[in-house]
Amino acid sequence: MEAGEILLRKGLLDARQLKLSRDAQSDGARLDQAAVQLGFLSEEAALRALGEEMGLEFIDLAEAEIDLALLKKFPPRFIYRESLFPVRQFNGTLVVATSDPFNLYPLDELSSTLGLSIVPVLAAKGEISKLIKAHLGVGSETIEGMMAQTEDERLVLLEKIESDGSELSEEAHEPSVVRLVNEILLEAIESRASDVHLESQHSGLRIRYRVDGVLHEQPAPHEINRFQAAIISRLKIMARMNIAEKRLPQDGRIQLRAAGREVDVRVSVIPMIHGEGIVLRILDKGAMEFTLSKLGMEDDQYRTFRDLIRLPHGIILVTGPTGSGKTTTLYSALLEIRNEATKIITTEDPVEYQLEGINQIQVHPKIGLTFAHSLRSILRHDPDIVLVGEVRDLETAENAIQASLTGHLVFSTLHTNDAAGAYTRLADMGVEPFLVSSTVEAVMAQRLVRTLCPHCKAPYRPPREELPADFPVDKLTDGQPLYQPVGCRACRQVGFLGRVGLFELLVTTEKIRELSHDRASTWTIAETALKQGMRSLRQDGWLKVLSGRTTIEEVARVTKGSVK
Repeated sequence: MEAGEILLRKGLLDARQLKLSRDAQSDGARLDQAAVQLGFLSEEAALRALGEEMGLEFIDLAEAEIDLALLKKFPPRFIYRESLFPVRQFNGTLVVATSDPFNLYPLDELSSTLGLSIVPVLAAKGEISKLIKAHLGVGSETIEGMMAQTEDERLVLLEKIESDGSELSEEAHEPSVVRLVNEILLEAIESRASDVHLESQHSGLRIRYRVDGVLHEQPAPHEINRFQAAIISRLKIMARMNIAEKRLPQDGRIQLRAAGREVDVRVSVIPMIHGEGIVLRILDKGAMEFTLSKLGMEDDQYRTFRDLIRLPHGIILVTGPTGSGKTTTLYSALLEIRNEATKIITTEDPVEYQLEGINQIQVHPKIGLTFAHSLRSILRHDPDIVLVGEVRDLETAENAIQASLTGHLVFSTLHTNDAAGAYTRLADMGVEPFLVSSTVEAVMAQRLVRTLCPHCKAPYRPPREELPADFPVDKLTDGQPLYQPVGCRACRQVGFLGRVGLFELLVTTEKIRELSHDRASTWTIAETALKQGMRSLRQDGWLKVLSGRTTIEEVARVTKGSVK
């Protein structure tokens, strides 16, 4: 039951106050907090009422006996990130104070971390804050004390790093800074983040995680700003960068083991107005699964694509923006056709994941090992299948076409908005249209959308007039619901859990070859493909909406209206 209804039923709010509280609610704020801010009731009265309804005891921390020795073993991130505070322990049970009766997920996580049964009790948020300040200090003692409590064995660097003796380097090796950086990385890995953004702002350091393609700001204690320079230096040292160079962009790599899994972190540092900004791309090798049948293709698309990747020669292109899952699709395709009788060689920048049984080359443009140069050498190694990370220029495109003409199956990626754009893009690069039309066998365009959390998604029936103009209303059976996000412990209150691909598979038919040969426009090629049965990205998205896997808003976020 919603907080407002509970408070109304218990007589703590009347209908007018309930409406005013709802009007005053900001995004993500609870109604009882809005009512407290408006002065309609005290925080204690609200929490006592909610606790009675949910079977949680309310305690006054100012009067309660608190075992401060518990702080030594209590993970600091739960104090600062979730405002939890240990109260007492008995018979393998830990009593923990929280001010949020609706978010008990952190308590489950805490129980798993400590191996103890957790009993939550409700307490005023201000009283919890007072305890944190009183017993963990403010300023430097807060972070340093928090980080130096216990030795961290959850994250291990696979390459040894050493201090160069400079002041910056010595600060970056302080135990407090080491644990703070480890905590940022561990939290990102546990949150399934693909990227971590550490942004130097006028107000201090801002930390954001990209989870399922969307950035989420991470709360952090204000005192973290005192460690901004040390945090950045620590990450630069871990990535083997020059920590004294603060004027030029730098790139590096961190290899580590977290929770028993090997994780590769690509690090990019760029100087900004208020200091250096860092983006960490997290490649969690242990969490990745390259299975073609699980990418989200509809059955007919999957069968067609499975046949295409078994062709003896030709070029198959996968297109889409950065972060749309192109590499995952290509790796999954290679693993699907890998066998003892086939030699597969890839040339990539960078090699994101190491695949067993596949020969992978890391390009190094600075020393002349480009896609084009490595591709020429690859053909001397008698491959059957070749993957070129990306067709970036005419030389690479010509080499890929030459490889396909000499009996090789070539996979590659291209940056275009849709599948039809691949043919015109290659022609714009300078490739002869007759070569494009005779070698490109198919183009797969793709995007990623967030999938609804299966534990909390809720059915609803939107009015027909609110549906997008191109939504297939005729496929909505009477009484069939669509689904919308809600939020629960499993999805960390976001409403989405994981992502699924939207696919647009354009097979090069005789008519498409003719259009490509005649330098037809992207629009003409797309229109013809749709008439021949191709499903656009947006149309594929609507199928996933109808099947309850994602939402209309998600599909609209990553696609535009299909060609008419």
